[in-house]
Amino acid sequence: MTLPSATLLAQSALSGIFIGSLYGLLGLGLGLTWGLLHIINLAHFAFAFLAAYLCYQLASVGGMDPLLTLAIIVPLFAALGAAVQWLLARFSVSPLNSLLATFGLAAIIEAGIQWIWTADFRKLESVYAGRKFRVGELFVPVPELITLLVAFALAVGIWAAMRYTNIGRALRALAEDAPVAAAFGINAKAHALVLAGVCGALAGIAGVCLALGFTLTPSQIYAWVGVVFAAVMLGGLGSALGPLAAGVLIGVSEAVTMAFASPSWAPIVSFTLLILLLLLRPERS
Repeated sequence: MTLPSATLLAQSALSGIFIGSLYGLLGLGLGLTWGLLHIINLAHFAFAFLAAYLCYQLASVGGMDPLLTLAIIVPLFAALGAAVQWLLARFSVSPLNSLLATFGLAAIIEAGIQWIWTADFRKLESVYAGRKFRVGELFVPVPELITLLVAFALAVGIWAAMRYTNIGRALRALAEDAPVAAAFGINAKAHALVLAGVCGALAGIAGVCLALGFTLTPSQIYAWVGVVFAAVMLGGLGSALGPLAAGVLIGVSEAVTMAFASPSWAPIVSFTLLILLLLLRPERS
C-alpha cells in the first residue's frame, strides 16, 4: 500500500471538515427535537432534501441567487416544522411512534419529490459552483466554505440562545422536568412549537447548503440518516455545539480513512465511533 502524501492528507482532512460541518448542520435540528422535545423526527432529512430541491428550482428556473432563496425557504420550513409538532402533540404521539410517523412522512415527501422532479440526478449550477481559492498547497471550495461558516454560526448562536435567553432556559427546564416547569408558568406547547419551527428552519438551511455542493437525487434522503444519527449521538442529544464537533470528527476520520484505504471503508468509521460510545457510556444510549 502506498502511503498518501502530506498534501493529500491535509486536503483530505480539510474536505472532512467541510462534509463534517454539513453532518453537524443536519444533526443540529434533529438533536434539538430529540433531546428537548423527545421527538425522533426522521422527516427532518426529507425536509432538508425538499428544501434543496426548492433551492434548485428557484435558482435554476427562477434565476434567484441560491443564498437569497433562504428568504423563502426559512419561513416556509419553520411553518412546516411547527405544523408537524402540532400534529404530533395533538395526538400525543410517543417518542417511538414519532419515529414511525415521521418515517412515513419522509417517504411521502420522497415520493412527492420524485413526482415533481423525477428520480433523475439534479445539479445546481450557480455562481458559487466550481469556485475555489488556494491556501498554500490546499484548495478551498467556496460552497463547502459557506456551509462550514453557516453551520458554525448557527451552532454558536443556538448555544448562546439556549444558555442566555429566557426561552432557551425554559426549553431546558421543560426537557428536564416538564410538570415542574409548567407549574412555574412555562407554556410547554407554545415553546415546543417555537423550537420545532426553529428546527424546521434549520432543515431548510441545511437543504440550501446541500444544493450548493451536492448532486441531488431523492433516494439520497436515507443515505444521510446513519452518519447524522451517529453525529447526534456522539455530540449529545439537545446539544447545540456537540453535533457540529462530532460531525467534523466523523468527517475528518472518514476522509483520512479514504486517503489510506478504499472509500468503502469510510462508513465503518462513524458506526465504530458510535458503538464505542454506547459501550463505554451506556447511560447516554
